[in-house]
Amino acid sequence: MIRILLADDQALIRAGFRALLNAEPDMVVVAECGTGADAVMLADRERPDIVLMDIRMPQGDGLDATRKILADPGLRGTRVIILTTFELDEYISEAVRAGAAGFLVKDTEPEELLRAVRVVHDGDALLSPSVTRRIMAQLAVQSRAAKPPASLDQITDREREVLQLVGEGLNNAEIAERLFITPLTAKTHVSRIMTKLLVRDRAQLVVLAYESGLVRPGWSS
Repeated sequence: MIRILLADDQALIRAGFRALLNAEPDMVVVAECGTGADAVMLADRERPDIVLMDIRMPQGDGLDATRKILADPGLRGTRVIILTTFELDEYISEAVRAGAAGFLVKDTEPEELLRAVRVVHDGDALLSPSVTRRIMAQLAVQSRAAKPPASLDQITDREREVLQLVGEGLNNAEIAERLFITPLTAKTHVSRIMTKLLVRDRAQLVVLAYESGLVRPGWSS
């Protein structure tokens, strides 16, 4: 059962999400709130698997709450999906840097929201295509003069190949097809890379791939 915390300052929106999520046999909303401070408190108390986090909330916005939740060693199993009305570049960048594993706008179709919860719960990152294009463009500008950091020396040549493909936005099945390996082997490589580079999730791997200069816009293996 996927345990979910809803954090949104609009009670009507929370009610709609709660009804949608609780109707699924593998999901349950364990708590909900309307402020950033309450989101942090409830995450600590309930230990949810997923937090659906709005950005613009009183008493500490969603980005600040995300940072605090994901910095808590006791919440290593909790993942955050940013869900907002505002698809603005600064929010996208800050959300991923804060450790969010997903970013969706609120007009996302219900089926896409449910898929996002399951994808992120399974350990993948989820960024809508438009969001991915925008954050990659931002990171490309920021990393034009970047060189791979020393930390990449910790990974093998094969793991560098996998990291590059993660940076290009490929999922495990697509990586497996590209490298002629099994999806399980691809998943194992990704997990090992995250462990070696002290990266929490796939979204941060994408950021690292671009910031290090390992991947550039328009590259294709």
